Amino acid sequence: QIQLEESGGGLVQPGDSLRLSCAVSGTTAEYYAIGWFRQAPGKEREGVACIGSHNGVSSYADSVKGRFVIFREDAMNTVFLQMNALKIEDTGVYICTLGGCRADRRNRINPGSTDRWGQGTQVTVSS
Repeated sequence: QIQLEESGGGLVQPGDSLRLSCAVSGTTAEYYAIGWFRQAPGKEREGVACIGSHNGVSSYADSVKGRFVIFREDAMNTVFLQMNALKIEDTGVYICTLGGCRADRRNRINPGSTDRWGQGTQVTVSS
């Protein structure tokens, strides 16, 4: 019933921009914190960004701060991740989560223990 569908990934060059979408169905997204995580082969999963429910605070990983922006369009029941000045190391499968993500004291984005997860969208940054 509750589903998260990511879209917007693709193949881009370093320095390009991309906007990812996380469309939520089966529940109301604004009631939950929404996170973006990425996974690349050979690397640990990394929390990229998290936006709190309603007017909750937004948090970003140090690796993307100043380049990425997370924002909501509640009428669309969708959360977006605007990615600018993309780097090769941004390559990976980007997955959104719904529930209780938050940043810890070292600004690491962590998912909630019972979050729902989408299937992901591939982002490839290559020259």
